Amino acid sequence: MSNQIELHHKTLFGHPIGLFVLFFTELWERFSYYGMRAILVLYLVSETGGDNPGMGWSDGSAIALYGWYTMFVYLATIPGGILADRFLGQRKSVMVGGLLLCFGHGILAVEALWAFYTGLTFIVLGVGCLKGNISTMVGGLYGDKDIDKRDMGFYIFYMGINVGAAVSAILVGYVGEVYNWHYGFGLAGVGMLIGQFVYWKGQKYLVHVGNKIELDKTDNESSNLFLQIFKKSNSLIGFSLTALLGVYLGYSGDWSYGLLLIGIAFAVGFAIVVYNDGNKIEKDRILVTYLAFLIVIVFWGAFEQAGGLMNLYASQKTDLALGSFMVPASWFQSANATYILIFATLVGSFWIWWKKRGYEHSSIFKMAVGVIIMGLGFSFMSLASNEVSYNAAGEITQKSAMYWLMLAYLFHTIGELCASPVALSFITKLAPARWGAFMMGAYFAATGLGNKVAGLIGENASEAGDFWTFTGITIFCTIFGVLVILIIKPLKRLVHNAE
Repeated sequence: MSNQIELHHKTLFGHPIGLFVLFFTELWERFSYYGMRAILVLYLVSETGGDNPGMGWSDGSAIALYGWYTMFVYLATIPGGILADRFLGQRKSVMVGGLLLCFGHGILAVEALWAFYTGLTFIVLGVGCLKGNISTMVGGLYGDKDIDKRDMGFYIFYMGINVGAAVSAILVGYVGEVYNWHYGFGLAGVGMLIGQFVYWKGQKYLVHVGNKIELDKTDNESSNLFLQIFKKSNSLIGFSLTALLGVYLGYSGDWSYGLLLIGIAFAVGFAIVVYNDGNKIEKDRILVTYLAFLIVIVFWGAFEQAGGLMNLYASQKTDLALGSFMVPASWFQSANATYILIFATLVGSFWIWWKKRGYEHSSIFKMAVGVIIMGLGFSFMSLASNEVSYNAAGEITQKSAMYWLMLAYLFHTIGELCASPVALSFITKLAPARWGAFMMGAYFAATGLGNKVAGLIGENASEAGDFWTFTGITIFCTIFGVLVILIIKPLKRLVHNAE
């Protein structure tokens, strides 16, 4: 036991060694996820014939599936958080998630329709068990007073995500586009196997983090979330109104979105149950957390055009010739991660300088600024769309230059660096300990809803046109971010000096 305690307290570069175990685990998990993400939509729209056949879907159908898939990937973190909070603890839940991901990516390597949908299902379940819980474990490595060190720990952890994403988009993208889509899916699975091995070997550095919290009687009574929704009038009303809207939408002819709203109804009910469970300070902080979730939905609803609409734009409407070499469209998916590796320290240093100057530097402020900057990146896509020319038959006669995409991804990256790492740390600061993994799961569920919003925008882009789609995103994100900044002062009072 003393040896385990000694290992737990060992540090590397001033941080617990457990941080670097989680760093490399997440690096390889993100290698598998982003590698598959880089080629998924391209695989779906590729023709069914030829040397490297795809599924032959329309652009709208491919983006719609991409939106549903990425939404469920992140929504699954809600039951994943409950599994950790109430049954296994975060550490064991991450292990289960990694195993499911290994199976999922392995099945995707099989060239069969059943394997495609089965593999996607396993990946959804695996990410649900792993994603929110591993982030919560990072926060658990640090004491309550180690705020600055914890923030830096999350930045280091974030680097692991982006090293994996940058490398995978290039390797998996090249193998998938040039050789065989299923070889690409298989290569992504190899990355997940490596990540699972790293996590298994690093358990000795994580023995005091991510364990199941023993609940007292009150906590056990509140653990059945489904029943708790119907025990309080406010949670019952919130659930019922949202569910009725879903039923109405279903009877109007779209049961897929009707069922989605019914799912959101449960989320609304859960959110009110968690709010009811808190004391005065916890309730105030939970309200701010819910606003942060709304910011997250808006941010990722715009940002995640990258894997769908912008991925297809790169493939179909961008001049990819670089001399005699044709750049694979999937390689642009590495731009964001590569920019993060280059600019993360600069953006972090900027906020330190900004704070020393006495300017506003709260987490909510940074998130709002991130939304604005990311939204402005779409103005470059608006300019790019004006370069594309068509003939009378609607065929493209002139494509836009690659640098427009690179500029857009640069602004998206700076916006992400302002918003996303801070949001991860912010949730761990505000969430009550007994709801820690659940609230982190809710954060990623908000990310999932943002992904679905991205899918909705992408699948309807052909009707609105590229220019108005990209311009509309720019305008909305700018206005939304400014409105959040205008209410910063009352929001800061509600967090009760939590940051």
